[in-house]
Amino acid sequence: MDGKGDLLNSGSGSSDEYYGWECLPDNILLHIFQYLDYQNVLKAGLICKAWNRISCDEFLWRDLFYSDFKINRSKGIAPGKQSWLSEYKRLIYHCPSLQTEVLEHHRNQVLHVSFSHNGRYFATSSKDASIIIWKSSYPATRKYSHNMTEFSWMYTQFSQFNKSDTLLLVSGVHFGARMNVSGSGEIAVFSLLENEFRLQCRVKNKPYDIFGAWYSEAYLLSGNIHPLAHLVHASELWLNKASQETESEHVPITNLLFRFYSINASTIRALLVSNLVKAAPMPSSSTISNKMNETSNDGILNFSESNKLNQKCSSTDSLMSNDRASLEDLLTPQLNRNNSNGSDDNLFSRTSNSRTFSQLEGTNDDVDAIKNVEKMKELNDNSTVSVNFSEPEDSVESNSSTEEDLAEEPEKYLIFTTGSKTCYPHQIGFKQIKPRSFPRRMPQGPSLAERIANREREREAQHRVEPNWLDFEAVSDRFDKIDHCIDLHGHVIGMALSPDHRFLYVNNRPWPENYKIENPFEPPPIAQEIDIHVIDLTTFQTVGTMLRSHKAYTPNNECFLIFLDVSHDYVASGAEDKHGYLWDRHYEVCLAKFPHTDVVNSVAFNPQDPEMLVTASDDFSIKVWRSKARIKKLLSEEEISSLKRCVSIAHKVGYIED
Repeated sequence: MDGKGDLLNSGSGSSDEYYGWECLPDNILLHIFQYLDYQNVLKAGLICKAWNRISCDEFLWRDLFYSDFKINRSKGIAPGKQSWLSEYKRLIYHCPSLQTEVLEHHRNQVLHVSFSHNGRYFATSSKDASIIIWKSSYPATRKYSHNMTEFSWMYTQFSQFNKSDTLLLVSGVHFGARMNVSGSGEIAVFSLLENEFRLQCRVKNKPYDIFGAWYSEAYLLSGNIHPLAHLVHASELWLNKASQETESEHVPITNLLFRFYSINASTIRALLVSNLVKAAPMPSSSTISNKMNETSNDGILNFSESNKLNQKCSSTDSLMSNDRASLEDLLTPQLNRNNSNGSDDNLFSRTSNSRTFSQLEGTNDDVDAIKNVEKMKELNDNSTVSVNFSEPEDSVESNSSTEEDLAEEPEKYLIFTTGSKTCYPHQIGFKQIKPRSFPRRMPQGPSLAERIANREREREAQHRVEPNWLDFEAVSDRFDKIDHCIDLHGHVIGMALSPDHRFLYVNNRPWPENYKIENPFEPPPIAQEIDIHVIDLTTFQTVGTMLRSHKAYTPNNECFLIFLDVSHDYVASGAEDKHGYLWDRHYEVCLAKFPHTDVVNSVAFNPQDPEMLVTASDDFSIKVWRSKARIKKLLSEEEISSLKRCVSIAHKVGYIED
């Protein structure tokens, strides 16, 4: 008995020594760990080296990642990522989620926010007609501000830094501008050099929601529209110098880039300029000419019925009465702008400094501006002055010693919203911009005899027969063709490019399927749900799954823009449901909501630190959100615990510590 008891005691001791928790096989431990949530897995990893090794198992974290964030298991790990544990940590610990600052200097709704490329500053636009520049370091502080009411601005609506962050483009709306396609706006350019915030120039912009965009370091794009016939407009895009020379009246500061044909009261809006991802020809697709000529039974303008419409539009149509003589330059077919010998008499009609006096001073007199173009064209038709844009005659020195040569700019895509069925934007248009030379010199003005002769020709031109603007085929050679057009069958309310310019993200409120449009001014009802479409700019195809969580409630005739932004890993957008939203680009899952007390109009990532996000709202506030990884370096744990957090959607609020 004693021997047997010793044997049992010996066996019991052996069991404790060789079969304790710390000696369980890895596969059994891994099976047990799979029943734990991520926080308990991390705590268990602190017990011993063996458990720590199991707690870092990639298969364990892959399963936790899929289940906790509700991600489709067909999605592999994001490109360039190596560890599921690191990915889990990124979505929780390195994701902007803590509200660190609330900025309330604006006295009205904040409409837009944008970052400088170096990430040091961000700019906000507001209905109080001011533009404010903020330092992005913690805590964010105001650096510059300027109120534009002195120039009859009703509000500022958009801003964009140039590539070197030395200039800021600010877009605004004039007092009295009607909320439709003819509303007049203006672009102001501010200099940020030498610790100053100085207004450098102003450029007319019509319609106001074309916003404007930087084409290059020192040139920007603006717009203008001219009514041609019933529901038909000419939409023009102009290339403007950001610095306006005043020493010589012969130095051009603006140049017509494109002129598009727009029907059903639609026009070009919301410009973006994208770099070409790869040097490939534009894919064949339906161009705007196809859109114009397709037969339609939905009651909207159809050019196969242009003769009937022409009978309805009398010569005294109110849309045409003030602009017939002003559109002389449209009466001559457009020729190749890249004519190197400069002998094309019609070429000069597309390049004029007439906007030196009307457009760039911010006046609303479109008719006078176009008449100046007409007069300069007629002068060129009868003048012996030879204008060569490739090799100008006597070069005129510019104010800027670093004047940019546009001929060295790479090819780019012009991206914009437009429409063909209604006056509201439901299509995305693409036009390739090839390198071009900006004219350096204008011819001298006409002599007295030439002015008298021009006046006689003006009288004769009043009796000239107008072309049939309703017949696109008859006037198509006077306009540029859109290279590619994507119809999203809904109201487009925002666009943003990925940092590498490979993908275009579009906020769209869809229309009902198979809806019959009978009136271009009465578009279909739109959904409350906002879809984010992702378009690959190398193929012009929609890719991935549409991102969807945010909502909007305004009806189709009151719908406004909701700006979104894209970083390397994330997509963020505003919404009318009083929240900003954050998605992961690769896993296509909504991660968080950022609360406000009113509509969130715009969001922006810091391009140098995607763990910082700024939201702008109708509640007059700007909120700055940072990740705990960033804030941990700035604040104590007690201070961090007092900060407001975002509303987590895909995961319970929690953090993985370093």
